[in-house]
Amino acid sequence: MVDAVNAVRAIEDPVRRARAISELLKAQTEKEPELRDERREIVLRMREENVSFRKIAAALDVSLGTVQDIVRGHSGPWGSRAKKAEASDG
Repeated sequence: MVDAVNAVRAIEDPVRRARAISELLKAQTEKEPELRDERREIVLRMREENVSFRKIAAALDVSLGTVQDIVRGHSGPWGSRAKKAEASDG
């Protein structure tokens, strides 16, 4: 994906570059759930092999919190996360 972004940025014609950006963003949006699921499967396999959260974070070049969120299944944007149930007053 990084190579694709760099290739798009290298397009000199602004209209062609904008069109390429649109195509790249569409492809990313369509494939994002699959990519997140695949990353989670890899992380879960690493955990099954008793790899620590910190070592996974270092291997993936992400934060410890990100790895914990991936394991919990909360690897999407913050706005898409389920809200905690409010405590009742009773």
